[in-house]
Amino acid sequence: MNAPRPVVTRFAPSPTGYLHIGGGRTALFNWLYSRGRGGKFLLRIEDTDRERSTPEATAAILRGLTWLGLDWDGEAISQFERKGRHAAVAHEMLARGTAYKCFSTQEEIAIYRAAQEAAGASYAVFQSPWRDADPATFPNAPFAIRMKAPRTGETVIDDKVQGRVVIQNATLDDMIVLRSDGTPVYMLAVVVDDHDMGVTHVIRGDDHLNNAARQQMVYDAMGWEVPTWAHIPLIHGPDGKKLSKRHGATGVEEYQAMGYPAAGMRNYLTRLGWAHGDAEIFSTAEALQMFDLEGIGRAPARLDFKKLENTCGHHMAMADDAALLHELAAYLGAAGHPALTALQADLMAQALPFLKKSAKTFPELLDKASFLMIQRPIVPDAKAAEALDAVSRGILKSLTPQLQNASWTKEALEPVLTEAATAYGIGFGKLAAPLRAAIAGRTVTPSVYDMMLVIGREETIARLADAVA
Repeated sequence: MNAPRPVVTRFAPSPTGYLHIGGGRTALFNWLYSRGRGGKFLLRIEDTDRERSTPEATAAILRGLTWLGLDWDGEAISQFERKGRHAAVAHEMLARGTAYKCFSTQEEIAIYRAAQEAAGASYAVFQSPWRDADPATFPNAPFAIRMKAPRTGETVIDDKVQGRVVIQNATLDDMIVLRSDGTPVYMLAVVVDDHDMGVTHVIRGDDHLNNAARQQMVYDAMGWEVPTWAHIPLIHGPDGKKLSKRHGATGVEEYQAMGYPAAGMRNYLTRLGWAHGDAEIFSTAEALQMFDLEGIGRAPARLDFKKLENTCGHHMAMADDAALLHELAAYLGAAGHPALTALQADLMAQALPFLKKSAKTFPELLDKASFLMIQRPIVPDAKAAEALDAVSRGILKSLTPQLQNASWTKEALEPVLTEAATAYGIGFGKLAAPLRAAIAGRTVTPSVYDMMLVIGREETIARLADAVA
């Protein structure tokens, strides 16, 4: 009994623009499926459209995949560079008798289709007069190579997501595989590349489902093993319509620049159109264990920004501090913000354990960390200024000598602040407001103790002195 083939998946984007969020999810599904089974994940750049394909777009795609944490095996393959191999397969089909030379001109094809439509045909499938012609009648003229499609019966696509899809062969024309100028068509190139790369599972958007029937015929014509098909629904906006710029960001790199953590983005995209029981928040390691094709739904998934933020918040809280600090630096670069200074990075590393617990994105994290980014003298906002009235400034002034002598731990600082509040007949909340205003210049901040411990005794007392003055 033959052992099953190792799983090989691929992602094959066209380098005509940025990496779309839908493409990112397709790549992720392929990556999860192969990596979770000890298989290979390959990358192919379908750059045959020479007018629209650019190196900049290829670089953007690679950056997007890298940010998502998706690694691929070997070098990315250029489809254009393999055009000689594609043409050779077309000629091999010719030799096998599964394809034929067609000398019909564009004008003759147009006349044929017009006549079909005039006769009331619901679809005008071109039937070339050269399909079974005697080679002795061939003119000395350019020709295309067409595949001999079956004229009767049906082609069945056994799809792991869409189920059993049946296409009547009468609706399929004899597809051109090699144009008269010698260039291969996309439909042929895809199949040849997938076969040569050893792809076992083709996981892609369901907008390619109609292509599967024609591509399956190429496999059959060459006697090659057909891969497992899995056509996944597209991503729609919150309104149920196809995702577009009007719904917000559509490019993967935009989400990095908006400050979503990559781990949260991976989790969210994995759950977008796929389910495994009640699992909502999970690590990448858990996703690799759980992911299967059976869990992918047939209906289009809707992008939900609130759910994305909630998922990212969980991952921010779970993240390793050093890794989070590294990703924060990458976010600042992607968003075009200045890098942290050495001092800011050191203070941020100390503050991350409590800052990350309530932030969903990096901009939120930085906003909560504003107390360690600002420099003296601090200008309080309007609400904070109200908290620094004459009475409050008097309390802060009397508190300063006690802070000079206290041990700089939460356990030591708590009784000092509590006693100060009690001495003035106020609760700690009333004392916390002017402390927040003096230390951070705002009234909504992390814990007073957390801020004081991070910025240190000297800076804390200096900020209180500024506020009193």
